[in-house]
Amino acid sequence: MESLIADTFYCAISQGLADDLEARKRALGLYFDYSLHEAERTGRCVLAPDPGLGAAAWLLPKTPEVQTAESKAKAEYLEKVLGSKGHQTYDRIAGYMSPLVAQVVPPGAWYLSIIGISPRARGQGLGASLLEGTLAEASARSVPCFLETFTPRNLRFYERHGFARVAEHLEPTTGKPYVVMLRNS
Repeated sequence: MESLIADTFYCAISQGLADDLEARKRALGLYFDYSLHEAERTGRCVLAPDPGLGAAAWLLPKTPEVQTAESKAKAEYLEKVLGSKGHQTYDRIAGYMSPLVAQVVPPGAWYLSIIGISPRARGQGLGASLLEGTLAEASARSVPCFLETFTPRNLRFYERHGFARVAEHLEPTTGKPYVVMLRNS
């Protein structure tokens, strides 16, 4: 998906393909598709009316057995799509961030794993429409939601939807700050 190509996290995990822009785009598109299918299995997958313009993947809490199976399947997929270097980078970044997130996000929170809006559709309310239904459902169930972002320009957007910054860390693999945001119901 074209919205990922310049994002710090996605640049890092596709660095093994950095010399081939088309290969990077293809790999990130496959990663995005995988994330949407993962959300269909274990959370909420929300597609824009024209799915080519945007989608959001929410992951909900899973049983330990499902979590183990999903983690194994994702690791195998990442190795295939991103190569060893990209997969290792993904693991380093996720391994650093996960314990820090656990310090500020309550158990049972729903996770906005990924939202992607085509650059040609930005500023038209599509991002908000991809969040509204799941946020309303979480509020009705009194469930908090969280996300992580490396993209400072997105902070105001998330704040308008009730998310608050609860932590900021300098992620060592990318050397860039990332923010953890939480929305209490």
